[in-house]
Amino acid sequence: MENARATDQFDNLEKHTQWGIDILEKYIKFVKERTEIELSYAKQLRNLSKKYQPKKNSKEEEEYKYTACKAFLSTLNELNDYAGQHEVISENMTSQITVDLVRYVQELKQERKSNFHDGRKAQQHIETCWKQLESSKRRFERDCKEADRAQQYFEKMDADINVTKADVEKARQQAQMRQQMAEDSKADYSLILQRFNQEQWEYYHTHIPNIFQKIQEMEERRIVRIGESMKTYAEVDRQVIPIIGKCLDGIVKAAESIDQKNDSQLVVEAYKSGFEPPGDIEFEDYTQPMKRTVSDNSLSSSKEGKPELKFGGKSRGKLWPFIKKNKLMTLLTSPHQPPPPPPASASPSAVPNGPQSPKQQKEPLSHRFNEFMTSKPKIHCFRSLKRGVSSGVTPEDFSNFPPEQRRKKLQQKVDDLNKEIQKETDQRDAITKMKDVYLKNPQMGDPASLDHKLAEVTQNIEKLRLEAHKFEAWLAEVEGRLPARSEQARRQSGLYDGQTHQTVTNCAQDRESPDGSYTEEQSQESEHKVLATDFDDEFDDEEPLPAIGTCKALYTFEGQNEGTISVVEGETLSVIEEDKGDGWTRIRRNEDEEGYVPTSYVEVYLDKNAKGAKTYI
Repeated sequence: MENARATDQFDNLEKHTQWGIDILEKYIKFVKERTEIELSYAKQLRNLSKKYQPKKNSKEEEEYKYTACKAFLSTLNELNDYAGQHEVISENMTSQITVDLVRYVQELKQERKSNFHDGRKAQQHIETCWKQLESSKRRFERDCKEADRAQQYFEKMDADINVTKADVEKARQQAQMRQQMAEDSKADYSLILQRFNQEQWEYYHTHIPNIFQKIQEMEERRIVRIGESMKTYAEVDRQVIPIIGKCLDGIVKAAESIDQKNDSQLVVEAYKSGFEPPGDIEFEDYTQPMKRTVSDNSLSSSKEGKPELKFGGKSRGKLWPFIKKNKLMTLLTSPHQPPPPPPASASPSAVPNGPQSPKQQKEPLSHRFNEFMTSKPKIHCFRSLKRGVSSGVTPEDFSNFPPEQRRKKLQQKVDDLNKEIQKETDQRDAITKMKDVYLKNPQMGDPASLDHKLAEVTQNIEKLRLEAHKFEAWLAEVEGRLPARSEQARRQSGLYDGQTHQTVTNCAQDRESPDGSYTEEQSQESEHKVLATDFDDEFDDEEPLPAIGTCKALYTFEGQNEGTISVVEGETLSVIEEDKGDGWTRIRRNEDEEGYVPTSYVEVYLDKNAKGAKTYI
């Protein structure tokens, strides 16, 4: 700072220092706006991540089992963390820059005010000393002039002979008084001048330099402080770069974890039905004098509007997707009615076959077909076999789903029930422990108050266990069928009648063949004559079911109905299907004869290692 007059510089310094403070406040405003931008950006990123998160308990949530969807979910989570780092930037800039600078600006304003106050005070003091000096100088000058005039007047009076001695003496005294006043004024002026010079020297060499130095140091500190704040501004941003880099690395890692083979396999597992593809369609020779037939792979009628369903010829196409390696005639007459009770004695002739009487009137095949179509609740026709699509509400056993999908549904149901059982069991254990505590410490509570809750939980466990056993039985049945084609048709014993000539009616305007085709046309019984022998030929070449054990006939049974087989007391036969709960056991004699006998008429010896030998609850 130059050692010039303070009045020449104070105004400029005041303007400059105020400008410096304005710059600092402008920088503070800039940082505040940056923090607001960071918070707004972070909020928008979080909202974006939340917007694309899968909805809970929705179909969209199921999609995230695929690796590509999992990678997208990881990207959303990383974006959420990314947004968090921008919030960190905002928080750190506020705490490390804005708050400190606001406080520093207040201190700086106070310091500036104090420095300029001291400067103004010193300036006013020197100006006061200068005024005193000017006043004493003017007084000295005036006294000197008065003394000079008094001396001249005395000399004039002394030279004049006409003036009395008294007047001359008076003039002389006046001149001496004025001369003394001039001398006093001179001494006073000299003292004030000396004092002013000292004050002025101190003002320009001590006070003003010190004040200017303080102002200079104040400005330099302000400049340094704003520079440090700029460094902090960059450092706050730089500190989150490694974490942001980790977020980006997480997104890259998630992208690299995408496995297209795994996703494809999940699709296969999710939608495979368990059905085998249909067989080849054989050539239909219309040159032969025979009634025109329809494709073995469809239940639909001809385009002329006359649906003819005839199972003639030697076509090996699979008509039903649930028939597996057994003759259809056996299935058509497999007994749906209750088995006869065992005879009162071992005599074969002592016991009539009861409901198995061969003399009973046989129903037309169309009636049996319609009976089958309504025997399964909520499965109205063959369309229900189409890849999990049912024509009504989903049955409890999921029988409207394809085998593989049905197994998954049943497995999930069993798992859910087991979780519920475990939950109820834990609750029962907790209540039991609490009851024991009450028994040992009656003051804590009444043990009898827990009996009702304990009984309720126990009852719930029993219900859940019965439910779980039911679904486990269905699951075991499905798992036993999955390796090969479905055996569902084995138990559909009331599907058809075994008479030589029976009529067949279509499912009421709603049918579907194994290849997925279906027709809405009505069939007419008079145009559907089916020969049992021709129909039987469709399955002659199929491999017989493997034996799962043996049995010994306890009584003689005259199987006169279609689907049953006669046995003699003491005879040993092969078991190919055990009792499924309906009271009938399927057996085979030699390699050609097989059928159902009442379970109570035979003693079964199962081979536990044989495929299909399961115990059903």
